[in-house]
Amino acid sequence: MNQPKRYTITAALPYTNGPIHIGHLAGVYVPADIYARYLRLNNKDVAFICGSDEHGVPITIKAKKEGVTPQDIVDKYHAIIKKSFEDFGITFDNYSRTTAKIHHDTAQEFFKKLNDKGEFIEEVTEQLYDEEANQFLADRFVTGTCPKCNNEEAYGDQCERCGSSLNATDLINPKSALTGNVPTLKETKHWFLPLDKHEAFLKEWILKGHKKDWKPNVYGQVKSWIDDGLRPRAVTRDLDWGIPVPVEGAEGKVLYVWFDAPIGYISSTKEWAERVGKDWEPYWKSEDTKLVHFIGKDNIVFHCIIFPSMLKAEGSYILPDNVPANEFLNLEGQKLSTSKNWAVWLPEYLEDFPNQQDVLRYALTANAPETKDNDFTWKDFQARNNNELVAIFGNFINRVVVLTNKYYDGFIPEPSEFSKVDEETLASIKAYPAVISSSIERYRFREASQELMNLARLGNKYLADEEPWKLIKTDEVRTKTIMFVALQIASALATLSKPFLPFTSTKLKNILSASPNTINNSWDDISQKDILLPAGHQIGKGELLFSKVEDETIQLQLDKLEASKKANAAENAPEATVEPQKEIITFEDFTKLDLRVGTILEAEKMPKTKKLLVLKVDTGIDTRIIVSGIAESFKPEEIIGKKVTVLVNLAPRALRGVESEGMILMTETPEGKLVFVNPDDASVANGKQIS
Repeated sequence: MNQPKRYTITAALPYTNGPIHIGHLAGVYVPADIYARYLRLNNKDVAFICGSDEHGVPITIKAKKEGVTPQDIVDKYHAIIKKSFEDFGITFDNYSRTTAKIHHDTAQEFFKKLNDKGEFIEEVTEQLYDEEANQFLADRFVTGTCPKCNNEEAYGDQCERCGSSLNATDLINPKSALTGNVPTLKETKHWFLPLDKHEAFLKEWILKGHKKDWKPNVYGQVKSWIDDGLRPRAVTRDLDWGIPVPVEGAEGKVLYVWFDAPIGYISSTKEWAERVGKDWEPYWKSEDTKLVHFIGKDNIVFHCIIFPSMLKAEGSYILPDNVPANEFLNLEGQKLSTSKNWAVWLPEYLEDFPNQQDVLRYALTANAPETKDNDFTWKDFQARNNNELVAIFGNFINRVVVLTNKYYDGFIPEPSEFSKVDEETLASIKAYPAVISSSIERYRFREASQELMNLARLGNKYLADEEPWKLIKTDEVRTKTIMFVALQIASALATLSKPFLPFTSTKLKNILSASPNTINNSWDDISQKDILLPAGHQIGKGELLFSKVEDETIQLQLDKLEASKKANAAENAPEATVEPQKEIITFEDFTKLDLRVGTILEAEKMPKTKKLLVLKVDTGIDTRIIVSGIAESFKPEEIIGKKVTVLVNLAPRALRGVESEGMILMTETPEGKLVFVNPDDASVANGKQIS
């Protein structure tokens, strides 16, 4: 399919059990929005589709914890997520939700058609069951050890460490996420999609087909799955929250969320088409439509194997042309964690950085985890803003606009004859749309963003080399030509920046097109027109496109993360275990103990042992050898000169042939770390009795 008539772009449906964070943005929504905006600038017919995934088990778990209904949870977070996307400038054509009636109807119709065609297997199987909760344990209701990578925190549907898709019964040492109990096995009937039946189709379509232009991480993971052999996968589960299974004998069962959620793309498209008066079917059933799924790497198997198998089994739908999945984004060197509040939440960012949506868009795009996991740091965010957006892009625009207003009252001057440098610069402007397009159409958005910045660099270099602020004093005619060329670069930036920096693009267009004679160039205009801003057109006054981010602002964000780290440490600190009291002794028994202050003079490991150190200790009354089992906690050189408390009148005891004359007093911290029981004052003399 060389020239699609239309594009259906989907972005992974976010779970409505919490707000959006930067990991979601970098992995899915920013690249998807760049692609959709780019296509619209090229006058393509685009349906950019998303919505809230409201039937996931994490939602029901959160509802149980908070003592509310799942509907309360999804209503709350659907509103928060939808508003955050709007405020951040993600231009979905439709943002729906999977609790909507149109979605329930669409998902049930899809299930019934596959069921009527005999595409499912009905089986009675043993599933994990929590006796105390009186409930079967589907996916996130159970945790355990992954059978493939031994991650002890795998879920019943997926291991987030290795990316393996799992069944709850695959887990080693499973336990209920509801009660912490070890589950039992109980028989229940379910409907399964036999993925093994579609293995030949998937091999032909992906491995032998044209899908080698997919990202290596996507193609590699899919190939690995297929090579390992596919198995039937349940499409129903025993729960009271979800879409009821629409067949007899399925009372108390709902559609599995992995089956229901991708159908949300279709139902959301239907909702959009009905609203705008279009036919939805060509966007999903016409061969001249290009379908692209934007997802994170944890969703690869669902969008490249399971959903295509569902579409193929149904029979009337097109298949995805590409699935440009990104890797994960870490935060300050640590994995993002919603449960530990180790994240940069979008609503908080919008509050802390008002009118700076484009700064985050740019930072996430320039550092996008396209081929490997990447790390977001606040210092890099600051550097991207100050050293690139402010110092390169903003600086060029500011100089052009200020000088045009200063020299010509904002009117674009009439150029004279172009020099060789002028002609080369104008030719470079025309080349940039194709260069940026090439990167975007190969889903290399990071590369594309840097090409955009290179155009701003071209503008800065042109002005620095030509120095119109100096030339104005000696050659006004030449200065007019220089400013005319520089303004063409500014106009190109106003259009080409729109997919990446939409708020900046709008602001810049308002500055450049301030007169009634509005200029609004398309993507193709940049490469085809000789003049983007004509002589005589009046631009507006200058205003800063970007503001410098100060160290104090960054420190506030780092302090917020540090507070989260401390809160997690306090919450997860092991409780101190206190040993029970030993049998009662008399005062006379206690007075028999002779505790003295001593100093370790020498220390060495005892040969052929892991735990024992041989210490020479000055007790004040003599120098003696004491054997102590602390070698796994301390290196010999670390404790020489250490003040210690010694029980000096303990009966001598031979250990590995060395006679030990006494005992060093030790204790453990709550974390289990061995520490000395030291005298309070290091100046206390050796031999001083402790009483």
